[in-house]
Amino acid sequence: MNNVVYSCAYSPDGKTFMAGLSSGDIQMYSISNWEITQTLKGHCDAVRHIVCSPDGDILCSASRDKTVRIWSMESGVCRFILVHADEVNRVEYSPHGDQVACACDDKTIQLRDPSTGKRCQILSGHEKEVTCVVYLPDGERIVSGSFDFTVRLWNVVTGKCNHTLSGHNGEVLDIALSPQGDRVASASKDRTIRLWDVDSGNCCHILEGHSAVVTSVVYSPKGDQIFSTSYDGTMRVWDEQSMTCCHKLTGHTNAVMCVAYSPNGGMIASGGGDNTVRLWDVSIGGSRYISSGHNQEVEDVKCSPDGKIIASCSMDRRIRLWDVETGACLRTLSGHDSTVFSVAFSPQGDHLSSGGAGNSVRFWSVKEGTCQQILSGHTSWVLSIVYSPRGDQVASASNDRTVRLWNTTTGEHCGTLKGHNAGVKCVAYSPNGSLIATGSMDYTVKLWNDETMACTSTFLGHDGWVNDVAFSPGGGQLASAGDRTVRLWCVVTGECCWISKGHENWVRRVAYSPKGDLLASVSDDKTLRLWDAVTGQGRAVVQNFQGIVYAVAWISTTIPTTEANYLVTGCQDGSVLKWQVIEKEEQEQEQEEEKEERQCHVKLCWSATNGSLTVTGTSIQDVCGLTSLHKQLLTQRGAIGEPENPFRVTSKKVITMTSVVSQLKEPSETEVEDSVRY
Repeated sequence: MNNVVYSCAYSPDGKTFMAGLSSGDIQMYSISNWEITQTLKGHCDAVRHIVCSPDGDILCSASRDKTVRIWSMESGVCRFILVHADEVNRVEYSPHGDQVACACDDKTIQLRDPSTGKRCQILSGHEKEVTCVVYLPDGERIVSGSFDFTVRLWNVVTGKCNHTLSGHNGEVLDIALSPQGDRVASASKDRTIRLWDVDSGNCCHILEGHSAVVTSVVYSPKGDQIFSTSYDGTMRVWDEQSMTCCHKLTGHTNAVMCVAYSPNGGMIASGGGDNTVRLWDVSIGGSRYISSGHNQEVEDVKCSPDGKIIASCSMDRRIRLWDVETGACLRTLSGHDSTVFSVAFSPQGDHLSSGGAGNSVRFWSVKEGTCQQILSGHTSWVLSIVYSPRGDQVASASNDRTVRLWNTTTGEHCGTLKGHNAGVKCVAYSPNGSLIATGSMDYTVKLWNDETMACTSTFLGHDGWVNDVAFSPGGGQLASAGDRTVRLWCVVTGECCWISKGHENWVRRVAYSPKGDLLASVSDDKTLRLWDAVTGQGRAVVQNFQGIVYAVAWISTTIPTTEANYLVTGCQDGSVLKWQVIEKEEQEQEQEEEKEERQCHVKLCWSATNGSLTVTGTSIQDVCGLTSLHKQLLTQRGAIGEPENPFRVTSKKVITMTSVVSQLKEPSETEVEDSVRY
């Protein structure tokens, strides 16, 4: 899902921020903590513009679905639906709030009564689609922009056009009125911003600097600055007196579609084609917040059964769903009131369960993103959660020393596993569902019979907390992570088959590859390690992480090859990273014998750090097909000009990192028109 942010706005009191999405949803954010307070659903196509009434009680939205919707800001209920004959590109309230102007694809501006929906006036004159409209402070005049390259000034009472402002060499996509009401700024596909005198209709200045279509423009509340956004991925700040660019803000990895100033003038928000909303500090010109991405350490990551979605949970109390291929944040699940420690997909992939420091277990709908049930019973933190292979049960491990089993249909408590002498850190079902494995702060691993709920085996050996357990795909072996080791156990005999050596600090997680030939482990030593599941020999080490690596999961893939695996990691810095692991058979002639050595090549596919794709440490020196825009964006995301080797392989060979290109794409002219067309 590519949920482009097409429009954004602040409420008059500055306490709420709103984003209109390509999906048709409108997301409402609380400025105090930047959390989504509610999502307004109703539009069935992209929301092109949103605006609040002057008193802040009503929200008005214009959409490609040919409607304008009028919402209650308090309840989120849609009060009216104003149906138009063609797509609606912009809606604006009059200064007194007694009228709304709708800019339409049918070349007209329709004036309506927001309390009744009644049409009051139709302004005709533009020769092509009307893209934008704004009221002058007196409420008796309107300014509009159009695909016909012109800006027009209208008298609301008579319905006549007073001035036609010509000069742009491309479609006019946005207009903004100065706070004093004496000037109008217009943004165009010709890559310029023009400033016009309202009374005379003369062009005062032309602002040039963007290298692509200028998508939006806005005045600061004081009128001393002008902000513009562009398909070149930047925002520019222009000084209104000198008419020069005083700041160039970079950070978005795709077109910047919209911009809005906070009422106090201290912050500015932008939305873009990279599916993010960014909050900028005007005084320093820096980005302070990005809507997509965890703000604190990632505690767990899991992949959906079909391999298309990654779920991550964090100390920031949120669960985020990511597109496996692109790294785009698809959805944010909010509801937990404290750290979320664990997430798990149902076998069908349509539901998600989570557990955290709030002592509860939650069931979520993946499609709707809504919490369907909250299960209470644990008396301390829920540290791990897992579905049974049949999907009829969920097991939750808690710091209260127990594991509870829950019916996924009714939410009823089915039973409790008791026996550990300290908190239970992890839980896993065997592939056939007959056994449950648990690891604990009491340094032990236990096996339980799923039907009788009796403990059948206790494995001793770890000299520290057991943080994770994982069954092999065949169910014959069990891997456990704790202290500084990964241990492999025979499920039948309880014998320890091998103990890994390499990690220099706590091992947080362990996971089997889909084929069962590799084990991945992550640690407080800031590394990801790959192990041969049969011999326990180290196969590769990735050690360029910026902090502790808390989570790892393999991704199911439908790619028709047996040589490539994909995994994802979650880190202390809030990042979620996707990796490709390629195994190749290589024959090496040793001095005394011929030895077959199987190498692992590991490369970074994408990194979602607070919502931004990054390619830190990636060499772009010899990558073909990159334009100057690609190189600029890649460099901003951490790419370098010379090769670097952040990976070390635990064999005699050192594998140099292969060149990686982020999921960045320079738009064609057609795509530019499709993305910014209003």
